[in-house]
Amino acid sequence: MNLVVAMTGASGALATKLLIEKSQWPVTLVASKMGRVVYEQEVGPFAELEALASEVWKDADLTATIASGSVPTVGMVVMPCSANTLGKVAAGIADSLVTRAAHCQLKEGRRVVLCIREAPWTLLNAQNAVSIAAAGGTIMPMSPPYYMSKGRDPNAVSMAEMLGYYCDHVLALFGQESPKTWEDIR
Repeated sequence: MNLVVAMTGASGALATKLLIEKSQWPVTLVASKMGRVVYEQEVGPFAELEALASEVWKDADLTATIASGSVPTVGMVVMPCSANTLGKVAAGIADSLVTRAAHCQLKEGRRVVLCIREAPWTLLNAQNAVSIAAAGGTIMPMSPPYYMSKGRDPNAVSMAEMLGYYCDHVLALFGQESPKTWEDIR
């Protein structure tokens, strides 16, 4: 079974690449138009990210396999997840493959993790997050586990390393064992 990874138009696109590289499962990738733009601005050619995935779908293709709940998956991660996508998923709007796939995962009772990259939050963002949690989804703001660099010079810890720890935590929600946890460094 594949892990569905969607990316939308919010900053933090490097985390998507790291998540795909670290996933023990094959990845089905879908990105919104702005997700692609942000990836290219922050990381590089989107084709390089597509090459890491085992399957890639266009956001407008509602005939994709992941647009149906009858196709089993490990679950879905939206990383980074924009406030717009959070609002649409919370409202049940399935007008793109990203939002339709999230709806399918929720209705089938599969794990959906929305990695919100938005700060500060408005009351609407908080209410939308509550709706997602009530529907069975997980809201996981893109806040790296800073404690993983305990005892190290903060100037020697890279952004990629911190986002990698964050991705390990996200994948652990799906059952993948983290290479390093708080227990290892405390």
